[in-house]
Amino acid sequence: MSHPTLAPEIEHFYSEVVDESDRLSMSADGRLELLRTRELLGRFLPPAPARVLDVGGGPGVHARWLTADGYDVHLVDPVARHVEQAATVCSASLGDARALEEGDATYDVVQLLGPLYHLPERADRVQALNEARRVVRPGGLVAAAAINRYSSLFEHSALAHLHTPRLESSVSDILRTAVYDGRRGFTLSYFHRGEELAEELSAAGLCDVEVFGVEGPAWSMLKAVENQPGPGPDEALFTSVLTAARTAEPYPELLAASSHLLAVGRSPR
Repeated sequence: MSHPTLAPEIEHFYSEVVDESDRLSMSADGRLELLRTRELLGRFLPPAPARVLDVGGGPGVHARWLTADGYDVHLVDPVARHVEQAATVCSASLGDARALEEGDATYDVVQLLGPLYHLPERADRVQALNEARRVVRPGGLVAAAAINRYSSLFEHSALAHLHTPRLESSVSDILRTAVYDGRRGFTLSYFHRGEELAEELSAAGLCDVEVFGVEGPAWSMLKAVENQPGPGPDEALFTSVLTAARTAEPYPELLAASSHLLAVGRSPR
């Protein structure tokens, strides 16, 4: 198998533009994403010290709480800066989700909480999920996160600039094509619908697939309040938005309002 390469704009974005280690702690919606991802995964993770492969795990934000909970975590990421940062948390190595070096059936859990964001071609996303299924043990857990197709619509409305011609055009393009080209702001990205994410896990041979809205339908309220002058969202608003995310779970029609999606599936026994 030829080794896939990372798009240069993605390498540049995570190496020189943003520090991903700060993203989930510097904003209220980021804190919500981290809390809810941990909460949702906690329902499916086997007991520690199970072996977890954190594919595309960035600087180790999720690996940090997993190791604190007693899990044996190895992190793989295509960005050298991330691997260097993550090595302070757990064992870490350079690698690509589409061509993992790990052996067959060697992990209890494989999580991809970032790779599907930046693979605009369906074949690449399914290949990454196939690799996850290959290296997880029979009956093991595969968890994959995605950016919701409509997240940019909610985000830029909350930031009060969707009405500007440039943003309206950019968001319209995302809704139409599901791809952001990374010309400014964020980098090259793919935006999923919930049913599409579930189908891709199934296409990779995973079973018992479920999809959850991570932040729920009210997350953009946090973004809107944080963007206004003043102290930002208080604990009552944060807790209400969190409660909305939990309350919305039984209603798949509300998946479209969440910023991120989390899918879980099992490798066949």
